[in-house]
Amino acid sequence: MKKSVCFILGIFFICSIIGCCKTFKPVEKTTNPTLPKEAEKSNIKIEAIPNLQDDFIRGMDVSSVLVEEKSGVTYYNFNGEVQDVFMTLAEAGVNYIRLRFWNDPYDENGMGYGGGNNDLDTTIELGKRATKYGMKVCVDFHYSDFWADPKRQHSPKAWEGMNIEEKSKALYQFTKESLESLLKAGVDVSMVQIGNEINNGMSGETLFKNVASLLSSGSKAVREVSKKYHKEIKIAIHYTNIERKGSMSKYASQLEKFNIDYDIFAISYYPFWHGTMENMISVVKSLKEDFGKDVVIAETSYCYTSKDGDGAGNSIKGTTDLVKGYPASIQGQATIIRDVCAAANEAGALGVFYWEGTWIPVGKATANNAPIWEKHGSGWASSYASDYDPEDAGLYYGGCSWDNQALFDFEGYPLESLNTFKWLKYGTK
Repeated sequence: MKKSVCFILGIFFICSIIGCCKTFKPVEKTTNPTLPKEAEKSNIKIEAIPNLQDDFIRGMDVSSVLVEEKSGVTYYNFNGEVQDVFMTLAEAGVNYIRLRFWNDPYDENGMGYGGGNNDLDTTIELGKRATKYGMKVCVDFHYSDFWADPKRQHSPKAWEGMNIEEKSKALYQFTKESLESLLKAGVDVSMVQIGNEINNGMSGETLFKNVASLLSSGSKAVREVSKKYHKEIKIAIHYTNIERKGSMSKYASQLEKFNIDYDIFAISYYPFWHGTMENMISVVKSLKEDFGKDVVIAETSYCYTSKDGDGAGNSIKGTTDLVKGYPASIQGQATIIRDVCAAANEAGALGVFYWEGTWIPVGKATANNAPIWEKHGSGWASSYASDYDPEDAGLYYGGCSWDNQALFDFEGYPLESLNTFKWLKYGTK
């Protein structure tokens, strides 16, 4: 009798332990679109990429979708029907969604800075929709309250005045708590960026030893959460300006010197800014061979028109700033997406993320759209960001300068170039 009781108690104890273990529980998927098994008919021409891996990342950053919808934007499918844009993306072959994430993109009165107002709640909602349609999610922690890139790496307001030890602890806690919230909500987080285009620093820090402390804290948090929830999550560190000879090797060497724990070296590659595809191939190969890291193209894009959809002007005009051989057309956009993916595949990269393919105009180019941009944050920056980012947003706030590089037209209908992602393996006929 005594042995039986002990046995039952033992079983109860084991079951209790198992029950306490955290596991990732994704939201229920409603569709899992399949890729074509052969070339499909199309009005545009796409050549198949030789030896393309089935798990090649065909990704897209869609961080502005929620505020676009709040601003009155409607997205359609290829049949002209209103449809969840995430379903349309999945049906077009997109298999990975990238989402930028800011700490606190609001002023003291709760007014959003713009650019999507990408706080935790927004990231969760977008991430759940991506997961619903079978796409993995990359969370791009900027560790700032607004845009972070080589021009600016502002510390979050809540971290101002902290020394590096305090800031590293705060970053660790923020990463841990945010990632746990995303996983608990069922978001299929499979990659995390620790910082965004950190060439010149991160979170207000410019000395690399301090940046290294922040990177290590973020990485530690991801590893712990990954283990706790039994969820494989790759860690990426992101740089840009690969056209600068030797710069990527320099950054990779610094990461190696400070023993930074990461899996993927992420790079931005915009063909109109960052040099030739041949150079991109060379950079990717050298990073893989010299440092033993996987590489991903974290950002790329191209314009399909020279027109402006919202009256705010375009970052790339689509005229004299084009890449030779790639006109500002739907075919030109599709071709360069294919060619960037082909170059990345040849170099051995994990894949490519297209940047903000859903960021289309709010209102008409001839209308005064500022009130909507200000209210919902659907422009790149609102006037409310002025105090936080006075040198940039404070001077140039307004609408979207990327609408002519989207993969949807100004009315929300998908361009045929969007289907490039599902045609990469077998092409079109």
